[in-house]
Formats: sequence, structure tokens, C-alpha cells
Amino acid sequence: MGLLLVLFLSSSYADAQKAKAAHSTMAPLEQYLISDRNAEIALARSAAPESVSANAEILALTLRGFETVVKGTNGFVCMVARSWSAEYDDPDFWNPGVHAPICYNALAARSQVAATIKRTETVLAGGSKAQVREAVKSAIERGELPTAEAGAMAYMLSRQQYLSESDGAWRPHLMFFMPDTDPKRWGAGRGSLPIMGIEQPDEHLTVFLVPVGRWSDGTADHASRP
Repeated sequence: MGLLLVLFLSSSYADAQKAKAAHSTMAPLEQYLISDRNAEIALARSAAPESVSANAEILALTLRGFETVVKGTNGFVCMVARSWSAEYDDPDFWNPGVHAPICYNALAARSQVAATIKRTETVLAGGSKAQVREAVKSAIERGELPTAEAGAMAYMLSRQQYLSESDGAWRPHLMFFMPDTDPKRWGAGRGSLPIMGIEQPDEHLTVFLVPVGRWSDGTADHASRP
């Protein structure tokens, strides 16, 4: 969801191969758009509790890229990330059905929203997956894109999120963006601890996903129960 980064969970080998075959190239751009602007705004806001999203800046995807459609006052930026915000080896990288509502705090917005916009610009210019990767990597190396900084985080608490064919909505979770951090320092992936740590060396980034017990509307995530 680097970037947002919408970091989709691994699926079974068979499911991954099926998705990879189904979404091996980009679909027509119109398939990635949400025709109802108000619906996209509402979906973006659903990523976080109303106390956060009600006064956040909202971005929406247009034929020209992501654009600000609601001015914010609290420093948060909410948007619906599309499939090309995923990891580069994700089989759903070009899946037009992916909708990943996310709300970044101000620290995360500086690096992750900027990187998402860079990815999107490259996609809209007809760039391949490899070209998207190189565009972001080169921009970071040239200092045109900022890297993550401590304190950068985002909410992904929308019940309406659709992250991949294999995982659907997965679970409500928080994301923390750290510069070049060993996941083991967070205990990520150890034993039954649910924290996931994904390293993105091209972007000098490590993203931690921490599941929580409730969606943004206050309802319980039943998967979190014993």
C-alpha cells in the first residue's frame, strides 16, 4: 500500500500463480478509477476512525493521477491506494479490483504519499513494473523523494478494503514506516507474535504491520478472537 505500502500477505502457490496469470499486465486505466467521487472520498475516510479522517486531506485517483479533492486541517492524508502500491513481486500488482484505503499521519505522508504519486505518474505514462521500481529508486537516490522517518505511521482499518484475491480485506491494522530497520528488532515474525516486518531495500524502508482488534467503524475483527 515503499509508499503507502499496501504489502499484501502471501497466498498459496496455486492462488499466487493464478493471480499472476490473471493480472500479468496493466488493465485499461478506466478500470482502476472509481466513478463516484463521493464514494471514493468515503472509502478513503473509512481507513481511519472518524476522529482522524473527518479533518484529513483526501486524495482521489483521476486520469491525471492522484489529486487533492478535500483540503485537510489535521495533517493526515487519506487515499485509496491502487494495486501498483504493492510489492513488486505481488501477483496482484496490476489487479484493478484492489482498493486499499489508507490514512497517513503527516510524517508518513511526506515520504509515502510522495512515493505513491511517483509510482502513479510512471504508471500513467505507460511504465512497466520494472520502470516503476526504477523510477522510485532513482528518485530516492537523487534526493527527489524523501525516505521514511521515525514516527511515520498509517491506519488501514477499513472493512471495505480489498487487498488481494487471496486475502480480501485481511485484517484491520496499523502500519509503521521505518528507515532501514531490521524486523527482528521489533520481534516481527517470531513465534505467535502477529507483527509483520517487510524490508524494502530499494527505498531504504522497512514497513511493520500490526493487526488490531477493531475496524474503523468500531466493529470487532472476528479473526482477532481466540
